[in-house]
Amino acid sequence: MGKPTGFLEIDRHDRGYEKPAARLKNFKEFIKPLPDAELNGQAARCMDCGIPFCHNGCPVNNMIPDWNNLVYRDQWLNALIVLHSTNNFPEFTGRICPAPCEASCTLNIDDNPVTIKTIECAIVDRGWDEGWIKPQVAAVKTGKRVAVVGSGPAGMACAQQLARAGHAVTLLEKNDRIGGLLRYGIPDFKMEKHLIDRRVAQMEAEGVTFTTGVEVGVTVSVDQLLAEYDAVALTGGAEWPRDLAVPNRALDGIHYAMDFLSQQNKRNAGDVETQAAPGGTISAKGKHVVVIGGGDTGSDCIGTSARQGAASITQIEIMPKPPVKENKAMVWPDWPTKLRSSHAHEEGCERDWSVLTKNATGADGKVEALDCVRVEWVTEGGRMQMREVADSGFTLKADLVLLAMGFLGPRRGALLEQAGVELDARGNVAANMVDYRTSRDGLFSAGDMRRGQSLVVWAIREGRQCAHAMDKFLMGSTTLPR
Repeated sequence: MGKPTGFLEIDRHDRGYEKPAARLKNFKEFIKPLPDAELNGQAARCMDCGIPFCHNGCPVNNMIPDWNNLVYRDQWLNALIVLHSTNNFPEFTGRICPAPCEASCTLNIDDNPVTIKTIECAIVDRGWDEGWIKPQVAAVKTGKRVAVVGSGPAGMACAQQLARAGHAVTLLEKNDRIGGLLRYGIPDFKMEKHLIDRRVAQMEAEGVTFTTGVEVGVTVSVDQLLAEYDAVALTGGAEWPRDLAVPNRALDGIHYAMDFLSQQNKRNAGDVETQAAPGGTISAKGKHVVVIGGGDTGSDCIGTSARQGAASITQIEIMPKPPVKENKAMVWPDWPTKLRSSHAHEEGCERDWSVLTKNATGADGKVEALDCVRVEWVTEGGRMQMREVADSGFTLKADLVLLAMGFLGPRRGALLEQAGVELDARGNVAANMVDYRTSRDGLFSAGDMRRGQSLVVWAIREGRQCAHAMDKFLMGSTTLPR
């Protein structure tokens, strides 16, 4: 805990943003960190609640009251040590995690949780500024060779933990840069990519070998990996996007969100634009944009479209509008369903709920509008059922339609075919959360490929736990934490 009476004396105050007019001029991060003195006060608000429900809310099991107390007492290095004991990459989670820990905070019962995410980010950012974060090279090498397929947060966490256990680790990535969706799915204005690069440098110094441009199943087979390495982990993402099943779906201008977002991130990295990209060059400049899907990916599309100079942006969601405020007595400390507005929604966007897209229309092969209807949700037989509202049809002008409706699981293709592993009922790679083993000997899986579309903090947790299981498989026992 922090100060025993801190939560009574100090109001919650979180990080602020640059004004929309300023931040829309570029793709740089725009969050304003709190000064150290104010962070000290915010950490002091962590109360002696007896049972820290924030532990339950945090998938990676961060010891939140411990490092809050250390920040309050100005012991930043010790706070960093505690933070890193459960989370390999707190600068990632401190920027893009939705902070389920704050929803579980005891102070959130009256809507004033501790600014956990802000304090977490400040600890690790200060650690880098002070030079406290250095490679942790294993004192003893085991002689075991491990391959990790997929360099998103799950793969990076798994590889780093295994390297620190003394194994020779090769991290394979099909793209040209390391980071997975952190690199090509998360816009730079939410997380700049130099944060990934410095972690890659740290991991290289710890003995991890990074190999880009290698697609397992195409460039190299799964059997080759299993023959060459003592164990292999599949830590790819859930990259199979949900499609829009409507007439005229093939019209030019209807694209998956990730094709749109990854192109902009590549532009920001200085890559040369090519027509060979999926769907060709995609830009929102001067266009009427419709984003289908109300989640984080949809929000990222809004922010990116605004920075590209869209003429208008409309976001539609098939589900009903959530309540502005949840019933705390019913849901706390669990993650609540409620209306969430991101920074992108402040940047110029219309939002609409309970909308079903029925048809795309256009001319000369290009989309010009979407025909939509309103729907209502009713409970039948204990399940929510969707019904179209009679005479509710309307049309949305649309020069660019971005599909941000979630993901169905890992991509179908050569990797899964060659792996020959069992899939679960949802189409993900079947492996439990104890040993992370697939149905094939020596082959493990973690992250979105195993659990389905999820959060960065879940990916880090699964990568760490998978490394624990793999080390135990290779050595008979392990000192790696779960």
